[in-house]
Amino acid sequence: MTATKTNISRYPVPTIDDMPEDIKEACLGFKEKLGFIPNVLVALAHRPDEFRAFLAYNNALMNKESGLTPADKEMIIIAHSNHNGCSYCVQSHGAALRLATENPTIADQVAVNYHEADITPRQKAMIDFAMKVTTDSRSINESDFATLRTHGLSDEDIWDIAGITAFFNLSNRMMNFAAIRPDDEFYMLGRH
Repeated sequence: MTATKTNISRYPVPTIDDMPEDIKEACLGFKEKLGFIPNVLVALAHRPDEFRAFLAYNNALMNKESGLTPADKEMIIIAHSNHNGCSYCVQSHGAALRLATENPTIADQVAVNYHEADITPRQKAMIDFAMKVTTDSRSINESDFATLRTHGLSDEDIWDIAGITAFFNLSNRMMNFAAIRPDDEFYMLGRH
């Protein structure tokens, strides 16, 4: 089936009552936190084992102690998601970035052209590296590490950048493949 404005995915999505209990609980937790259940969760619930793996890896990357701030992580995701044409990730992580920074325009700046965005040279270097992971990972070399180290990033921070980028490149491809529609709520979160 082809996605339309009323469909949230090319694939069937279960109702909350038809979800396994742990997935239902996770979705309701997001509803309590955000006020809605993001379309990505409902769409991924179509394949429960993959839903669980996706959420576990997302949490391992995004919720761990790191030299990267929550805003840094969101900027990385937004820039390469825009490059990949993933409107779901640009909108959802754009909302998260706006909320993290209390800046209503920063996500749009990063998505359109992070080189001209009002972000730090360190953040631009992180995104440059994330873009290299996205577009030409086989050419990553020691000079990339040296550049990032000049911005105070540790080797573990560099791994975090690569891990976040690789995981969300997978996410971009799945969102695009399944035509998962961005939630209307994401467009306005953090703008007022």
